[in-house]
Amino acid sequence: MGSPESEEERFPDEGPQHRVTFTRGYWLADTPCTQALWVAVMGSNPSHFKQSLSLPVENVSWDDINSFLATLNAHCPMLNAALPTEAQWEYACRATSTGARYGDLDEIAWHETNSGEQTHEVGQKLANAWGLHDMLGNVWEWCAEPLGSYTATALVDPPAREAGEVGEIGEAEEAGPFRVVRGGSAGDGARIVRAAYRDGYRPGYRYDDLGFRLVRGQ
Repeated sequence: MGSPESEEERFPDEGPQHRVTFTRGYWLADTPCTQALWVAVMGSNPSHFKQSLSLPVENVSWDDINSFLATLNAHCPMLNAALPTEAQWEYACRATSTGARYGDLDEIAWHETNSGEQTHEVGQKLANAWGLHDMLGNVWEWCAEPLGSYTATALVDPPAREAGEVGEIGEAEEAGPFRVVRGGSAGDGARIVRAAYRDGYRPGYRYDDLGFRLVRGQ
């Protein structure tokens, strides 16, 4: 997990690289959560870009997503849907790849030079080796745990680190530790849209490039 020091344009908080072991498998949605699914569960659409319900839902906070998950799981008790951990997200994003990305940037991601600075319908770009679309670009994806610093210690079934407050939140002043976001967005440049890049926001922060995808454990 993380990037090697030799990776071009890496940031220091992407390391040190460390080994992560999963003792149980998990399923990750093949696209970010769509506006169609959010509306079906919550009855309203908070998104800024609303040209199609096949666009990823955005403008949702970490707190909003947890309300969505509670409602979804109440309707489908056996689903046990959740947000992925940061390690689950990166493992699935890489899909056995070890470079900065799992393919050519323009072919796999909507980013600042090909998106028109707006989101696009999910699943239009090439998937990674495990059939997952839009792991990079289009919308940032919230993860489950607080943002914290890496160590070289090997981990089993993380998260296993303390909360940290890393990054900037602009005008947001919501309480609570920063929560991890991964993947970059349609408005971000190539340096950000990489498998190892990481950032974080307060759990109440919303913006038109913040979305998520569902995970389900065994």
